Amino acid sequence: MLSYNMKEKLTIIKVGGAVVEDELQLSQLLRDFSAIEGHKVLVHGGGRKATKMAERLGIETKMVNGRRITDAEMLEVVTMVYGGLVNKNLVARLQANGVNALGLTGADGDAIRSHRRPPLVIDGSSVDYGFVGDVDYGNGDMLNRLIEAGITPVMAPLTHDGEGHILNTNADTIASETAKALAPYYDVTLIFSFEKKGVLSNSDDEESVIPRITREDFERYKADGTVSGGMLPKIENALAAVDAGVCRVIITHATAIDGLHGTVIEELKN
Repeated sequence: MLSYNMKEKLTIIKVGGAVVEDELQLSQLLRDFSAIEGHKVLVHGGGRKATKMAERLGIETKMVNGRRITDAEMLEVVTMVYGGLVNKNLVARLQANGVNALGLTGADGDAIRSHRRPPLVIDGSSVDYGFVGDVDYGNGDMLNRLIEAGITPVMAPLTHDGEGHILNTNADTIASETAKALAPYYDVTLIFSFEKKGVLSNSDDEESVIPRITREDFERYKADGTVSGGMLPKIENALAAVDAGVCRVIITHATAIDGLHGTVIEELKN
């Protein structure tokens, strides 16, 4: 393995479901992603497409705290949408942009292994999320071999438990775990791209981007309500990546994935 100073750079871009649904933003992001020099990985969501597909099939979507309840029927939907429709369309479009992409779920090559989330007590009630996976490990060695062979992995938000079961897994978590798994091999920059310019101090002001957040800042913002909802697990995943040796983590707009904009998540410097 290379020493830290000799590591090659690797950029991991996570694109959210809202961007996947917006053709203009998605086209721009794929062009920008294709222009990134050096090694790279794309991680995608697709929750909105899954919800629309479930509706067409007459399957009810149930959410708790922004997380999808994944029963057996919904598992079939997310597997088809994430691992098939969204993933393969992104792969095909990247090929058209000159990127030799390969679509992967966590089951492919044992890329990401997880276990089924146990029931949780939320607001005094037990909630069973169903076939939802909490990650045990990412297979950095396998992913590194692909990347070194000139292949760009495109990761779907699905994992497996090693016992024959696919599990629905949060896409931000997939991005964080992929970055953590590859940190021993590369100088990793992880960029969470979505429909906002970064983490906002005022949700009604698109320009109120917080330039940097440490864990201490995060605990304060969480306590006073500055950060809430879906941004909480996004920042948690970002901090987990930083703690595990990922060099840079940035939360930014899908049209600004050059690493120069948005909110930088970093360790507290003494």
